[in-house]
Amino acid sequence: MFNKGLFFLTIFLCSIFIGVQAQETDSTEIKNVNKALEANVQDLPVISYNSSKRYEIADLKISGLVNPMYEDYTLFGFAQLQVGDVIEIPGPEITNAVRRFWKQGLFSDIKIAATKIEDDKIWLDIYLKERPRISDIVYTGMKKSEKQDIAAKVGMVKNLQITPYQMDRAKTIIKKYFDEKGFNKAEISLSETPDLSKENHVILNIDVVKKNKTKVNRITIEGNEEVTARALEKAMKKTRHKSNFKSWLANFLRSTKYVPESYEEDKENLISKYNELGYRDATIVWDTVYTAEAENKPDKVNIEIKVDEGQKYYIKDIKWVGNTIYQTWQLQTQLNMKPGDVYNQKKLTERLLVDDGAVMNTFYQNHGYLFSNADPVEVNIENDSIDLEIRITEGPVATIRRVSISGNDRVYEDVVRRELRIRPGALYSRDDIIRSIREVAQMGHFDAEQLSNPKIDPDPESGTVDIGLPLVSKANDQVEFSAGWGQTGIIGKLSLKFTNFSLKNLFNPGSYKGIIPQGEGQTLTLSAQTNAKYYQSYSVSFVDPWFGGKRPNSLSVGAYYSRQTDINSNYINNSYGYGYGYGYGYGYGGYGGYGSGYGDYSIASDPNKSITMIGVSVGYGKRLSWPDDYFFAQAELSYQRYSMKDWAYFIVKDGVANNLSLNLSLNRRSIDNPIYTRRGTDMSLSLQITPPFSLWDGKDYANMPKVDNYYESSEKFKWIEYHKWKFKAKTYTSLASVTKTPVLMTRAEYGFVGYFNKNKKSPFETFYMGGDGMSGYSSTYATETIGLRGYENGSLGTQASAYTRLALELRYPLILEPSSTIYLLGFVEAGNAWNDINKFNPFDLKRSAGFGARIMLPMIGLMGIDWAYGFDPINGSRDSSGSQFHFIIGQEF
Repeated sequence: MFNKGLFFLTIFLCSIFIGVQAQETDSTEIKNVNKALEANVQDLPVISYNSSKRYEIADLKISGLVNPMYEDYTLFGFAQLQVGDVIEIPGPEITNAVRRFWKQGLFSDIKIAATKIEDDKIWLDIYLKERPRISDIVYTGMKKSEKQDIAAKVGMVKNLQITPYQMDRAKTIIKKYFDEKGFNKAEISLSETPDLSKENHVILNIDVVKKNKTKVNRITIEGNEEVTARALEKAMKKTRHKSNFKSWLANFLRSTKYVPESYEEDKENLISKYNELGYRDATIVWDTVYTAEAENKPDKVNIEIKVDEGQKYYIKDIKWVGNTIYQTWQLQTQLNMKPGDVYNQKKLTERLLVDDGAVMNTFYQNHGYLFSNADPVEVNIENDSIDLEIRITEGPVATIRRVSISGNDRVYEDVVRRELRIRPGALYSRDDIIRSIREVAQMGHFDAEQLSNPKIDPDPESGTVDIGLPLVSKANDQVEFSAGWGQTGIIGKLSLKFTNFSLKNLFNPGSYKGIIPQGEGQTLTLSAQTNAKYYQSYSVSFVDPWFGGKRPNSLSVGAYYSRQTDINSNYINNSYGYGYGYGYGYGYGGYGGYGSGYGDYSIASDPNKSITMIGVSVGYGKRLSWPDDYFFAQAELSYQRYSMKDWAYFIVKDGVANNLSLNLSLNRRSIDNPIYTRRGTDMSLSLQITPPFSLWDGKDYANMPKVDNYYESSEKFKWIEYHKWKFKAKTYTSLASVTKTPVLMTRAEYGFVGYFNKNKKSPFETFYMGGDGMSGYSSTYATETIGLRGYENGSLGTQASAYTRLALELRYPLILEPSSTIYLLGFVEAGNAWNDINKFNPFDLKRSAGFGARIMLPMIGLMGIDWAYGFDPINGSRDSSGSQFHFIIGQEF
């Protein structure tokens, strides 16, 4: 007979002693399946509340999951239950299993049910209901850029399982994001809407009501008697106001938003300023921030700070303790602080531990003592004087155990390692790490902006250190292509620059990466330019920065060919001669170009009027160790041949000129980043010289007759002779200690072309000065183009024998990414050129000023635009040069 009382009593006891809702009570629920109980309830034991019984798990099953993330055995591992385990019911095993599932945060409902009990064995079913997944995210109340920023910071994506922790974390992150933007009153809400089209999926709604920004109305500082409020406000880097003219002027281009976290930092900065000035006891007595509603400014806050300055302290004495390797006078000199100085705690810390020239960096960490430390202790304070004892812990010498490189998929690893100054077995040196980072950045294959944080993993027990260099590869090859069809025919240019070429793998197609062999860091440049029959130019060059692979000795070879033709005389006579003649004569110089005249251009070219240029060169460079290893010397032997044929645009109309020269240069390059340079110098001194043929050829150049009473005889310049001197120097100074720092660049350049015989002055290798500095095919041959913004191209000299250029440029970066680098600049510069070297006057300069922008794209190179105003007149004009725009492609001023 079915006993209903016994049935319900059994269910009730099971609910109390074995199972209640785990989600609400954090205990276990074991549910007997009703149908099984009804079928055979008399076989189920009555579980006593006062005693428990031990059961062996006969079987385990998982149920309830729709889209399981884990295999069953993983879930059993969460529960720490398995078949064969003996558990106690009621007991801790089931309760702990449920707790472990809750701890995962992946489930919204958890139940453990007994489906069968037989003797001392039990069959368990673990019912799990997954938390819903995100099918879509809807952002409201924010800009597109803000959505992108928040999405990246929060990390919530479609199909992600959503948990309460993630919701709370997202809300906190979003709130902090808008706080930093000054929206302190922003209201953030996250809600879920069931997605009826997908089972167990929700639409996540992120809604932001930003309200108005909270700004600082006024900052009032009380108690400051020795330090001005202006100096203290200046120390508060991120909390500013514009309540009076002085503060408005000081913060003209700065934000006055109020960010609580920034304000807390700025209070510490205020005290640090006092400490820097010797007030070691300075404190903030109290401060308050309140809404300026009384002034009818509900979206602004007033800040009031009261300080207690304390007295000003000075250094009475400095003693060094524990230094056995270096003498006290050496450490004292490097510290650059002495008795009688103001007790500047900031400077003390920086000179001991932080600065590049700090005591510990210069003496200890650059010589292997990685585990060294300096602890300044105030051993005696008497009135306003402090005795300092600097306790040195030298520790053991650390050797480099391992140098690991990650993220390199551009070049062979040995190509990177050969640039490093850090090697396994060597003593640890901070300078060597910094230098290694610089050398890798100079390769151009990796993002220099992400090279500044090597991973240093010291092991004091073994006295070793592991160094990791995380690299971020970037494309460095460049392609320039343009093509079109003009009245002269095909017009175009193709230039390919491969900066990671591998010559040794040229005949090993299996090693190719793409269509060319890569990996050795060599540079191969191919270029072709055409203007149909009028102009054609081809060049090839190859540079190996580590010729032979063992030392940083470079080898460079190059060759080029160009041909330029003139206009047929009959064509000129049958056309509007003046119109085309002007366009051609100046067009080739970079002004008018083709198209100023009229007629059939297809018959305009005259192959019997031309200039052909052929050149080859080979160079060898070597890194020096003296005066320091930033210096390198280079020698280049080159040969150029100029063939003029009825060429009326040059001083030699017919004939051949040969230029055999040796170019010697001494260079020092210590810049930190080749794209956006922050610090360092780039200097070169060079001499290009030919043999003095006139000293032994026996020719009378003074009385050599002219051709057509104007042109020079080809015999005079059959072998060109000259000596060309150049000095170039650039310095870079970072104006702040942040990544996006403004940089001050200075430049000084001088160039001179001398002669061995005053009657045989070279018309080649002169200077073409003014304008954007871009070179191309023009009516000036074998000249060096020198830019001077604010003046037209070539307006200061077309065949000058001397020039000078000085510049001061302030740069500020907007974007510093591997995909592009963009920075703005403002500049003042001055320069001039002289046709006669004897008239060189370094104080007779043409001045200009302006501003511009630069963008560096990996596949294209450097591009930019400048506007400049030339202040001085040129070529006898009474008016200044005035406003000029300059476009820059592929080179830097």
